[in-house]
Amino acid sequence: MSSANDGSVTVVVIAYNDVEHVAEAVASALAQGDAVGEVVVVDDASTDDTPRVLEQLAATEPRVRVVRRAVNSGGCGTPRNDGIDAARHPWLVFLDSDDVLPPKAVDTLLAVALRHDADVTAGLCVRRELPGGREIPWQKQLFTTESVHDGVAGRPQTLWDTLSVNKIYRRDFLLSRRIRFPDGAAHYEDFVFTARVYAAGPRFAVTPETVYIWHVRYGTGQASISLRRDRIQNWQDRVAAHQQVLEIMRDSGDQDLLIAAQTKFLEFDLAVYLRELPRRTPEYQDVWWRIAREHVGAFEAEAVRRATPAARWRTEVLLGRERNAVDIRRLAELAADPPRLTPPYAGDARRPLWDEADSTPEGTDEIVLDGLDDAPVALLPFYVLGNVGAGRRLVLDLRLADLYGRTAKAGPQRATVELRHRVTGAAHRYEAEWEAEPGGHGWRAAITADVTALCEGGTITTWDAWVTLTFRDGESATMPLRAGSGLRRLVRMGRRGRVLLLQPYATNSGCLAVRVADGLSGLRRVVAGRFARRVRS
Repeated sequence: MSSANDGSVTVVVIAYNDVEHVAEAVASALAQGDAVGEVVVVDDASTDDTPRVLEQLAATEPRVRVVRRAVNSGGCGTPRNDGIDAARHPWLVFLDSDDVLPPKAVDTLLAVALRHDADVTAGLCVRRELPGGREIPWQKQLFTTESVHDGVAGRPQTLWDTLSVNKIYRRDFLLSRRIRFPDGAAHYEDFVFTARVYAAGPRFAVTPETVYIWHVRYGTGQASISLRRDRIQNWQDRVAAHQQVLEIMRDSGDQDLLIAAQTKFLEFDLAVYLRELPRRTPEYQDVWWRIAREHVGAFEAEAVRRATPAARWRTEVLLGRERNAVDIRRLAELAADPPRLTPPYAGDARRPLWDEADSTPEGTDEIVLDGLDDAPVALLPFYVLGNVGAGRRLVLDLRLADLYGRTAKAGPQRATVELRHRVTGAAHRYEAEWEAEPGGHGWRAAITADVTALCEGGTITTWDAWVTLTFRDGESATMPLRAGSGLRRLVRMGRRGRVLLLQPYATNSGCLAVRVADGLSGLRRVVAGRFARRVRS
């Protein structure tokens, strides 16, 4: 059945040397149905078989048009601009050649845009990790209900959504405001493009539906820009892009948007790199610290004031301490999601301090952890350690420190540990009561889990450990469980003599996870995996 909206959308796909994935991306765009009038594929001067594949697609599907660049642009911005120029229809959607659009994504975005007469409509993006298949919603707190806004100033959290691909755009809106992607080899081009869109004051709609699948491929040797954080150039590129964002907001004349963009950087961008900083070389850390201080040091004081307590504390440490005077691992814990403040706790409940007693560097001010006394319990940076004991059953000895008296005041009653399947999200829950340790040194609880419940016939499964603290008045706080002692590989016999390999381990962020290999076939997969890793190294 035909509709007035048939053929009203151009999907712009950009590709460069991606013969393995581009056909799947184009197919997902064509599968959106009659609303898609054309799929414009911009080939950024590929040197592999991508041009041949695209020629075949165009020959068999009249909605596919190929725009081939003679010279590679070095980035994603220029080919997307070429797609905007080539488009023949009033609405635009962007798609990368190694990602896909889920079914009905275009229909969903277009329907919401038309219902609210919006210039731009955004939906939920899901990061799909490959080859494992785990799916993680991107900034899901922004996409809980359908809504519409005249500009984004009244919803400044929109600035956290820096993706260009999870949206549909009225083409005339982009053209009339001269909104373009940065050309050439610019990285983090989405940051700049979305800032230009937001600063232009669009009528902006939101849908909670999933409209984009972002494929994150590990172990391919071709990591995306966002995964190259081990290179200092990546940090330089991200800061340079954010500097452009701030200039765009200044030029817009909207001071609130400028401050919101700075606060977002403190809350998110800075934290992403800080939590990985302990894994970097001292040389990397020194350069990173200098660049971060120069950039953040120019922010408005109001941007820091509006940040959450943990983000304010991280900022004060960055600006108030030299890198070699900071416990980088402790600072990384404070940048975790959710934040964790590791002992020791200096000062007292009235004046909690970052530095240990008598260790404030000479010539610097004390860093007071302001806001700790009146922060909601759910937002307190609790630190819960899980020491592992293993037999046929998995035993977790939990330790909870008293956070400047806030923990004692709240009155911890119950610990609920969830072992969450890393791919499916299925969970096993175990509960225990907290018991105060002698001398007021915190609390402890013991959780016992049946290892065989974690098995899935002949496969390797990974379970992440989370803990929920429930307090006297019913308030609660949930966080990943920190990995303590007892992290060793153990072979155990399960029910009916089944062989189990149990491996509690610390993730890259120091959280507790448990890997379980079920049966002899599972053990063989573990051995084969270890052999393959040794061969690659």
